[in-house]
Amino acid sequence: MCGISGVVEAEGSPSRELLERMGQRIAHRGPDDGRVEVFGRAGFSFRRLSIIDVAGGGQPISNETGRIHVMANGEIYNYLDLRRELESLGHRFKTHSDVETLVHGYEQWGDDVPKHLSGMFAFAIWDEDRQRLLLGRDRLGKKPLLYAEAAGRLTFGSEFSAVLADPRVSRDVDRMAIHDYLTYQYVPTPSSGFKAIRKLEPAHVLVFEGGAARTTRYWQPSCTPRLDLSLDDAVAETERRLKESVRKRLMSEVPLGAFLSGGVDSSLIVALMSEFTQVKTFSIGFEESGFNELPHARAVAERYGTDHHEFVVKSNAAEVLPKLVRHYGEPYADSSALPSYYLAKLTREHVTVALNGDGGDEFFAGYDRYRALQYFKLARFLMPLAPVARALSHWRVLPLRARRAFAGAGHDPREAYARLMSYFSPEQKCFIYSDEMRNEVNARDSFDWMYEFMRESGEPLGIRLLQYSDAMTYLPGDILTKVDIATMANSLEGRSPLLDHELVEWALRLPQTIMTGRTEGKLVLKTLARKYLPASVIDRPKMGFGIPINDWFAGELQPMARETLLSRRARDRGLFDPIQVERLISDHASGREVHGYRLWALLCLELWFCEVVNGR
Repeated sequence: MCGISGVVEAEGSPSRELLERMGQRIAHRGPDDGRVEVFGRAGFSFRRLSIIDVAGGGQPISNETGRIHVMANGEIYNYLDLRRELESLGHRFKTHSDVETLVHGYEQWGDDVPKHLSGMFAFAIWDEDRQRLLLGRDRLGKKPLLYAEAAGRLTFGSEFSAVLADPRVSRDVDRMAIHDYLTYQYVPTPSSGFKAIRKLEPAHVLVFEGGAARTTRYWQPSCTPRLDLSLDDAVAETERRLKESVRKRLMSEVPLGAFLSGGVDSSLIVALMSEFTQVKTFSIGFEESGFNELPHARAVAERYGTDHHEFVVKSNAAEVLPKLVRHYGEPYADSSALPSYYLAKLTREHVTVALNGDGGDEFFAGYDRYRALQYFKLARFLMPLAPVARALSHWRVLPLRARRAFAGAGHDPREAYARLMSYFSPEQKCFIYSDEMRNEVNARDSFDWMYEFMRESGEPLGIRLLQYSDAMTYLPGDILTKVDIATMANSLEGRSPLLDHELVEWALRLPQTIMTGRTEGKLVLKTLARKYLPASVIDRPKMGFGIPINDWFAGELQPMARETLLSRRARDRGLFDPIQVERLISDHASGREVHGYRLWALLCLELWFCEVVNGR
C-alpha cells in the first residue's frame, strides 16, 4: 500500500523539488519509505507502507532493460500466479514484490495489463522508449487516482494534496460539481471539486503521450446471463468463493486484523478469517444507544476468541472535521467518515492491515431501499396521495430513509430511487441557492449521472438495475472513497474480500428469487451466516454505520454551524441565500424540521473552501 504521484512534462524534466513536495503531502499513505526518481520527461514520487517484500519491494521498479518503470498503490492478490506465468514466458524478476508483475505484465500485454490483475490498485507505468505514460485503476475503484492537464504537462497523484502541490494546477472551483455534491454527498466521477482536476474512473486506463491524454474502459460487469441455482447451491458456492477471497487477502509480512461492526458482513469475514489465523478485531460505538453496536460485535469476538479492541466515539466533530476535510481534498459529506476515521486510528495502533465487510449490501442486495422498489412502482398509481406522502417526509419521528422514500412519492420509480439517495432534492437546492448560483446550474439535472448507469445496466426496472447503479456510483464515489481516506490517513491498509471482482461478477448473476426474501434482503449471505454466527447478529434490525448527527446539530455542533455557515467569508462566496441557510439551522434546532444531514453537507463544503481551496 502506497501513495503515488508524478509529473510528465511536454519538454524538459520535472523538478525534483516539486516531486519531493508532492510526496511529502501524502507521506501518511506511506510512512516507511519515500523516493523520488526522474526518467527524462517523467518524474515519480513514491511513498511506501511496507506490507509485501518489506526488505526489497521499494519503488519505482524497472524492467530488465531499465527503460520501463512502474509504481503502484494497492495489492495484487494473484501476483504469484502472474509471476510464474511471466517467468515461463522469459521475464526475469529481481524482487519478490507484487508490483513487479506490473512492469513485466506491461511488456507482455501492453495496455491490457490490468485485465490480468486481481486486486485493488492504482498504478503508473512510464515507457521511456515510447515516451508514454499509462495510468490504471482497479475495476471497482478501491484505490484513487487523480490527474490534471496543463500546457502539455500531466500531474497525477493518489490524493488532491499531491496534485495541488503543482503550482500550475488551478484551484478554480467547479460549481457544477458542487451542485452535484449537494445531491449525492460526494462529487461524481470523473469530475472533482476543482475544474482542473479529474478522477480516473474505476476500470479505466489513461494513456498520456504526445502532450494529450485519452482514457479507455477495460472492464464492465454484467448481470446476464442469469445463473440457474437453488438457494442451497448459491450459499455453498458463495462460501467457497468467499473463503478463497479471504484467504488471498491474508497475505502479509506485517500484522493484520479486521473491522468488526457486529453486522452480518464484517462478522462473517471475521468468522472465515478465524479458520486461517488468530484474529485481532476492532470495533467502535457511541454513547447514544441507538447508534451503538458494540454488544453485537463483542458477541462475535467472544464466539471466535478474537483479540478484541473497542473505542467509544464522543461528539468532538468540531475538532476532527477540518482535518478530515483536508484529507478528502474535495467536498465529501458521508458522516460515517468520522467513525471510520476513529476506527482506523484505533486499528492502526495494533496492526497494519485490516479486512472489512464492504460490498455485501451492494452485491447481495442488503439495502432496505432495494425492497422499497415495490413502493416506488406503486407510487406511480397513487398520484392523488403524493402530497400526503410528501408531507410525511417532514415528520421528525420517522427514520431518514423513510422520510426520503415518502419524498419520492408520485415520481417515476427511477427518479424516486434517485431522490431516496439524495441529501438535497432539486427543489431544496434551488431554494437555498443564491440567484447567481441558481442561474448558473439551473439547466443541470444531477440525477442524469445516475440515470446513465441505470441505462448502461441493460436491466429492466428491478433490484438488479439498482444494484448495478449503486456499484457504479455510490460504492466507488462514497463507500470506497471513505474507507480509502479513513485508513490511509492513519497509514492503515484496508482489504475487502466481498469486493473480489470474480465474486462480484458471479453475485450479480444470481437469480433475484434467491437474493431477497419476502421480509429481508441479503438472503444468500444471511443463510450462509447462520452456519457461523449467532441468530441475534443475523436477525437484528440493520443499523448501518451512522452517527447521531441530528442530535449533534441540535446541540454541540449548532454553534459551529452558525459560526461557519453564516460567516462573512461564507456569504461572500455567493453560493447560498444566507436567510435560507439560517432557516435550516433554526428549524433544525427548534425541532420544526430535520436537516442534520443537509447541515453536515453544507458544513463540510464550507470547511473545504477554508481548508483546501483557500489553503487555511
